[in-house]
Amino acid sequence: MSAAGPQGSGTEAVRGLAGRRVLVTGARGTFGQHLGAALTAAGAHVVGLDLHADPGATPPVLGVDLTDPAATPPAVAAAVERLGGLDLLINNAGVGGPAPAELPPDEVVRRQIEVNLLAAWRTTAAAMPALEAARGRVIFVASRMAVLPLPLAAAYGVSKRALVAYADALRHEVGTHVGVSVVYPSMVASPIHDSTVAAGLSLSGVSRPEPVEGVVTAILRAATARRAPRDVATTRRGRIEMALARHAPALADRMVRRTVASRLAAGDLDGAALAEGMVRRHRKDRR
Repeated sequence: MSAAGPQGSGTEAVRGLAGRRVLVTGARGTFGQHLGAALTAAGAHVVGLDLHADPGATPPVLGVDLTDPAATPPAVAAAVERLGGLDLLINNAGVGGPAPAELPPDEVVRRQIEVNLLAAWRTTAAAMPALEAARGRVIFVASRMAVLPLPLAAAYGVSKRALVAYADALRHEVGTHVGVSVVYPSMVASPIHDSTVAAGLSLSGVSRPEPVEGVVTAILRAATARRAPRDVATTRRGRIEMALARHAPALADRMVRRTVASRLAAGDLDGAALAEGMVRRHRKDRR
């Protein structure tokens, strides 16, 4: 496995970005706003795509619903035309939410698969001719949960793991002409977790928070590396967790189960309706 961490300074991470033409999805989200600011400060030409437009912002953001198959290609084309070509696509748009694997899939599940996987697929397909012409790169912002899944968030883990599988297939098809990288953040404080917290399923005590600046630095380093890295961890701890999940999955599973069991024993999930099954089984086993 090739998994780079965000070693070195932020200055090193932005070398070579001046003049590059960059498209960022989810541009008004937590990562998107920080990415837009960092890329612009480094001299890149940036256009964002987001559900809510802000054409007067710096960088400008075009409005589009990336879950709409008919709307995505013209929005990407408009961004590429505005940029005069495309050197880098950062597929950053994503949504989260609680979704226990033991319950039937609902609208929350469908939405996460649509946004986290299919929207990135559509955007990449629409951007590929411009990327190939420029010998550019595409970066997918996945999640540590793509390799180290957690309970009660099945849709997020499934959609992000599927995103990685898509990136792997894409690399085999276009990797001779377009670099393909995947970045794996852990938990970053952002509105993406709001619905999970509201359901009483906070990741506190299960996933260690990391600063958004480190994630942005890792993405920019992937964009400017001499060769596009395959997998990029955003912290040293992340690199260890990814290696553990891929090379010792049974051990990783035991570690997750032990952590979750301690939360159940402490009563942290007692008020969460979606965790009722786990709470009931845990208490039954302890009798």
